[in-house]
Amino acid sequence: MEPRVAELKQKIEDTLCPFGFEVYPFQVAWYNELLPPAFHLPLPGPTLAFLVLSTPAMFDRALKPFLQSCHLQLLTDPVDQCVAYHLNRVRESLPELQIEVIADYEVHHNRRPKILVQTAAHVAGAAYYYQRQDVEADPWGTQHISGVCIHPRFGGWFAIRGVVLLPGIEVPDLPPRKPPDCVPTRADRIALLEGFNFHWRDWTYRDAVTPQERYSEEQKAYFSTPPSQRLALLGLTQPSEKPSSLSPDLPFTTLTSKKPQNPSKARGWLNPSVSPPASPGP
Repeated sequence: MEPRVAELKQKIEDTLCPFGFEVYPFQVAWYNELLPPAFHLPLPGPTLAFLVLSTPAMFDRALKPFLQSCHLQLLTDPVDQCVAYHLNRVRESLPELQIEVIADYEVHHNRRPKILVQTAAHVAGAAYYYQRQDVEADPWGTQHISGVCIHPRFGGWFAIRGVVLLPGIEVPDLPPRKPPDCVPTRADRIALLEGFNFHWRDWTYRDAVTPQERYSEEQKAYFSTPPSQRLALLGLTQPSEKPSSLSPDLPFTTLTSKKPQNPSKARGWLNPSVSPPASPGP
């Protein structure tokens, strides 16, 4: 790896990795070459970029501290806010550089995604993007089959959070990285894609490879909850026009506490030693 790339990667890792994230460099050209022009990143091909993903450790290392940090804002999902906060810290750690961050959920005005994160993860060598085209003589006929990324160490127990682009920094000699093919057989690829497309709620597709670490039951329960209901799960509600005083147990600056049916359960989400009941599943 070029010294400049290694130096920048180290700085970004120092900022993100203690909080349960991983970082992988890639060239914009590698991404653009796999996609039609409508999805291209509008930067020169050799431009340096970094893919950012979260591991199971992010829940305890980043999200829970973030919920206690008084940075939580109105209306948007706590996980998205937490990730955005940490990605913005990358900008702060490299103030001398022009940096563009694209989160996985961002879209253009026409609703087209700003970044196809699974493609980015594949070209960065972070996780293998298994698609229908990877199954010879597939059995699905006219059914739509979505692809899914599998991480060599975490299987499906991770999330791709976005990319960090460094316009103006070009690395034409950056050697490409191929992601490990963790699911090499046709039968296993069929099982993976069917599990992801038809049975994703039971979590089993995530064990396509034996993971080093899985989500905790607490984390599974949280991510099984629709984003619009996560504040309620935390025992919080949007404030009225004149917010009441905050509960000392939930020191947020822009959210007010409501009285959940079980107050200790709400506080438990902020306490690593307390977990809610196991989420539905096998």
